[in-house]
Amino acid sequence: MKFGLFYEHQIARPWGEGDEHRLFKDALDQVELADRMGFDHVWEVEHHFLEEYSHSSAPEVFLAAASQRTSRIRLGHGIVLLPGAYNHTARVVERINTLDLLSDGRVDFGTGESSSNAELDGFGIDRDTKRDQWLDHIEAATRMMVEEPFAGWDGPWLQMPPRNVVPKPFQRPHPPLWVACTQRETIRLAASKGIGALSFGFVEPGEAEEWVGEYYDIIRSEACVPAGFAVNANIACALPFMCHEDEDEAIDRGLDGAPFFGYSLGHFYGFGNHQPGVTDIHEQFLANRTLFGFDREAAAQVGVGLRARMTKEVDGMDEGIASLRGAIGTPDQIRDLLLDYEAAGVDQVIFFSQAGHNRHEHICESIELFAREVMPEFAERDLAHVAAKEAGLADSVSAALARRDPPRTADPEYRIPPPVGTS
Repeated sequence: MKFGLFYEHQIARPWGEGDEHRLFKDALDQVELADRMGFDHVWEVEHHFLEEYSHSSAPEVFLAAASQRTSRIRLGHGIVLLPGAYNHTARVVERINTLDLLSDGRVDFGTGESSSNAELDGFGIDRDTKRDQWLDHIEAATRMMVEEPFAGWDGPWLQMPPRNVVPKPFQRPHPPLWVACTQRETIRLAASKGIGALSFGFVEPGEAEEWVGEYYDIIRSEACVPAGFAVNANIACALPFMCHEDEDEAIDRGLDGAPFFGYSLGHFYGFGNHQPGVTDIHEQFLANRTLFGFDREAAAQVGVGLRARMTKEVDGMDEGIASLRGAIGTPDQIRDLLLDYEAAGVDQVIFFSQAGHNRHEHICESIELFAREVMPEFAERDLAHVAAKEAGLADSVSAALARRDPPRTADPEYRIPPPVGTS
């Protein structure tokens, strides 16, 4: 099983002068440290207008900076918003390919749509058609990466004449594809398209095992018709994270940030009545956290193992409360929990620590301790896991790619006409 770090670039109010600047600089330091310590991925979201919850509106810039301060960690867009009002597909491809070249082939291309009113209404995107837009744009994007020249597109949501979209990516045929998944339906869609599933909803190991089983069943079936020209059969789960030798200290350091993450997510995607630039989400969180299911004491339950909490072996422990604690605890507690995710067949666990008012130095100490005390044993087993998985899926992947329409050849007679009025 692999491990990644997840960044929304949260900055809970109250804000001080220079806080945003410090936030981004600290995050770069954390990614550089994670690279040195052997983490596999860093994942960076794209969100717009979601103040406090996510200030990561230009992930391509952050990841480009990270690419020049790291040497081995993979740089994941988790995710790029594909509906055209957010980003024209050709511009997405140009940025992904350039980052892939700058990083010597370390990019993972996660995609999605978002579902917050702040973003959809802000960019004039119809909620009812955003999935159809994603389907149209991801098909065109992968062709832009491999066709030379791109033969053009006449889809329901993108129309574009033939162009040679340059540069081409370092990884061939293109960087691994992923899609953000918060529901089981999207897990199925990811498998049917032969792309990785980024599960950003917090799922306990038993549920994860069901998702993994169904995902790989579809990958092996005739229902898998890849969206790209390679199959990326992987499923990842996200967990809150803070590691310390003392359980009480881990809770003190991490168990306010994680619930704020959940509350601020709910604010923009569920119950919030937001006034831009005015609403203080963190203040509302402090006043209402128990009412909305983010009670600190219930989530803490010191002395109860993380594994027992997540597998419902504790009387009265609601699954939602258990997931708030996630991987916040001692190295031994976190190891025991992760063994269940590994046994469930999860390919990667993505940790988020940069949440609420969590402190930079605590995040760095947590990264170092986990990498030193827990990660090595999983890394050793992951080599065998990947080799066995690739061998077991080889025939299914070949069959899936054979069902996919191949790259096209552009019309040899096509020419870009000169500007009007020139000769």
